[in-house]
Amino acid sequence: MTIAARLAELGISLPEPAKAVANYVPYVQSGNLLHISGQLSNDASGGLKGTVGEDVTPEQAAAGARLCGINLLAQISAALDGDLERVVRIVKLGGFVQAGPGFTAIPAVINGCSDLMVEVFGDKGRHARSAVGVYQLPLGFAVEVDAIVEVK
Repeated sequence: MTIAARLAELGISLPEPAKAVANYVPYVQSGNLLHISGQLSNDASGGLKGTVGEDVTPEQAAAGARLCGINLLAQISAALDGDLERVVRIVKLGGFVQAGPGFTAIPAVINGCSDLMVEVFGDKGRHARSAVGVYQLPLGFAVEVDAIVEVK
């Protein structure tokens, strides 16, 4: 099954890739590695903002991490001229959660993105990962995830 067919089966339509909001670029390819800048838990409706464990539930945050994954896929697609078949492997995800005091289920939140990568790419979506709780994320979003992707 092609990646496009898999996305359709999952009911995922990739959004327009987010533009950089500061002095950086959305992605950089060096050799066969594609580095995707952090993608926030945002979508056309505004996305998920807030602090997990306070005004955002863990379930909402996991859905926000999935949004980050969809935004990562949009950036990967843009970098590869729309050809997600060029993805060899999702190498690593770096996940950040705006977490309230005492909230420690950071890995479960980032699973929202990790699970999506495996759903879309199968074994090529299995990756190394960091999952970190932080005090504040840009623009008040609840989750941010960046990626390193091997491409051909």
